[in-house]
Amino acid sequence: MRKIVHIDMDCFYAAIEERENPALRGLPVGVAGSTRRGVLTTANYEARKFGCRSAMPVFKALELCPKLILVPVQFDLYRGVSAQIRAIFGRFTDKIEPLSLDEAYLDVSALQSAGSAVAREVRSQIREETGLTASAGIGPNKLIAKIASDWNKPDGQHEVLPEDIAAFMQDLPVGRIWGVGGKMKAKLEGLGIRTCGELQQFDKIEMARRFGKWGLELWELCRGIDDRTVENDRIRKSISSENTFTENLTSVEDLRPPMHTMLQELASDVSGRHSDREIRSLVVKLKFADFTQTTAEKAHPLMDDSIYEDLLAEAWQRGEGKAVRLLGVGVRFRDPEEKLQPELF
Repeated sequence: MRKIVHIDMDCFYAAIEERENPALRGLPVGVAGSTRRGVLTTANYEARKFGCRSAMPVFKALELCPKLILVPVQFDLYRGVSAQIRAIFGRFTDKIEPLSLDEAYLDVSALQSAGSAVAREVRSQIREETGLTASAGIGPNKLIAKIASDWNKPDGQHEVLPEDIAAFMQDLPVGRIWGVGGKMKAKLEGLGIRTCGELQQFDKIEMARRFGKWGLELWELCRGIDDRTVENDRIRKSISSENTFTENLTSVEDLRPPMHTMLQELASDVSGRHSDREIRSLVVKLKFADFTQTTAEKAHPLMDDSIYEDLLAEAWQRGEGKAVRLLGVGVRFRDPEEKLQPELF
């Protein structure tokens, strides 16, 4: 039986800024670009009380919280702290799957200690060595562990044992399942479905008829079934950043500010952990409100904001005006073993 721990740092960027500048503690803080046209990369809990959240336009956040203190992003600093935390993970297991700078899956199945004990010790060492807090979820698979890590935030943890999965999923709101955004949640509520237990009343054939291939996946997820393994940080073919919006965006102009913020973080990751890799191509992905998706890609050896702008416009046009629920930006790397061939053109 697998033991998976999902570690999620609490308001990571904002927490680091408070650590660096203790005068910010207790005040509403948002980490964002330097202009009102930017978006928040994160907001601390004091700011969230006013409704501020990640990916929200700065001008909107200031309307909700006029006293919001904005600090500029410092990705080099955040990446350095993330490396410290990653080193702590390595003391417990070599099966580590980072999702971003502030969260990761750990497969601790080989350890004799209970998953909850491992998570508690990981969190303790993070606090002692970085001054930051983390929350954790423990479960027999990645889906359960990730949901559970949000159960006792901030600075807490929650474990779901295999025998408790059925009860845990029964009353879980369907919106807690990854991939179920606002539109899908509304569609399910229109069918009278608000919990995973209610969704379990549909068989696979009905799920496929109503929701296509996604319906078959959803049939498993609402039952807590997830066979994905924790992927070690091996040679990666690509790296990307994705953002699922709380509210669907309805114009390409609305997509540009969050895209440029995501590109900043992506560029920092590429130049840091993947500085020895050669870029093959640049990628923009859009998932629309109806769950169809498209990917625009162009071969180019360097990250270039203007090319990403063109790829965004191309992907948007393919959607024929449909609202967007998810935006992704990324790069594909050239295989280091690949023998470079002369360009044909």
